[in-house]
Amino acid sequence: MSASFAVRTELFSPLSKRPTFPAQARRPRNKCEISRRGFAVRGIVASGVSVMGTPPSAASQPIQGGERLAFKPEGYNFWEWRGHKIHYVVQGEGLPLVLIHGFGASVFHWRYNIPELAKKYKVYALDLLGFGWSDKALIEYDAMVWTDQVIDFIKEVVKEPTVVVGNSLGGFTALSVAVGLPEQVTGVALLNSAGQFASESRKQEEEVEESVLTKFVVKPLKEVFQRVVLGFLFWQAKQPSRIESVLKSVYVNAANVDDYLVESISKPATDPNAGEVYYRLMTRFLTNQSRYTLDSVLSKMTCPLLLLWGDLDPWVGPAKAEKIKAFYSNSSLVHLQAGHCPHDEVPEAVNVALLDWLSNVVSKPSSPELSEV
Repeated sequence: MSASFAVRTELFSPLSKRPTFPAQARRPRNKCEISRRGFAVRGIVASGVSVMGTPPSAASQPIQGGERLAFKPEGYNFWEWRGHKIHYVVQGEGLPLVLIHGFGASVFHWRYNIPELAKKYKVYALDLLGFGWSDKALIEYDAMVWTDQVIDFIKEVVKEPTVVVGNSLGGFTALSVAVGLPEQVTGVALLNSAGQFASESRKQEEEVEESVLTKFVVKPLKEVFQRVVLGFLFWQAKQPSRIESVLKSVYVNAANVDDYLVESISKPATDPNAGEVYYRLMTRFLTNQSRYTLDSVLSKMTCPLLLLWGDLDPWVGPAKAEKIKAFYSNSSLVHLQAGHCPHDEVPEAVNVALLDWLSNVVSKPSSPELSEV
């Protein structure tokens, strides 16, 4: 669930303060990258939309998540955005926090964080368009679609200065929201964020003019093949038994892989448009992951940054967190013994670290510190 993303945005009217990032060349594959193919086969595994997996660690120890957000099959609250229903949860009072889930997940992935954080803060969590209980809109998906969505959510629903917290895809969205709405975002916390540095890119190959054969024969046949294959993969991936299996492969500690988590992923997949959204994400949204880079976003950001990093993540390891911290001086880094979704795997540690940072850094700015959990 790690990448930077870009596709066309013609279907979306730009915001007056939409962040702009320079285009970058495509990068070579490396251990920190999830390519389009890798994303389709491995990257979505954490949200149950995959067909492969590896056995969980035998050394995993059970954990107790503590107080948990009640699962509501019908959802909580809905806000209309550009003609689409957006699902969100709100609990607590105080400084607002906005939680953004990763690829394929939903507000319920923050089930162990919302109740605890809401004891001191006003916590919002929303489903990105195309995911969770939000509409499965048949649009051309783009990284900036979700940035625009969260910016408008903060403007229209939150209406106060806020801290934005994001996991994976939600992490890169949080960064771009901070750039697009600097007067209202007072801090950003990333959990195993998506995105790549420009230094990890490679020179883009010159585009070759399409021949008549390619345009009218090869491309249509390729699309038909993709639809058949991806249709089968989506059907297989949305089966509850398969979701449970692949979740256990991405959680280093699978103790929190339960019926609640499985249902929070399988239910949205029953939407009539879910298969088409999956196809569009796989074939269009993920075709170009290099246009937006971490350095292009971080160079424009000014608020404090917290990095909560699952060091055992097989795709986005601790080296990436160290690189972000070295690039952005106003940052703190907390290492966690967890995989790609530390907020659900080790929620107690994440909650403690986030609350400490909120009280000591966001409310009372201080020097960044490096800590270990």
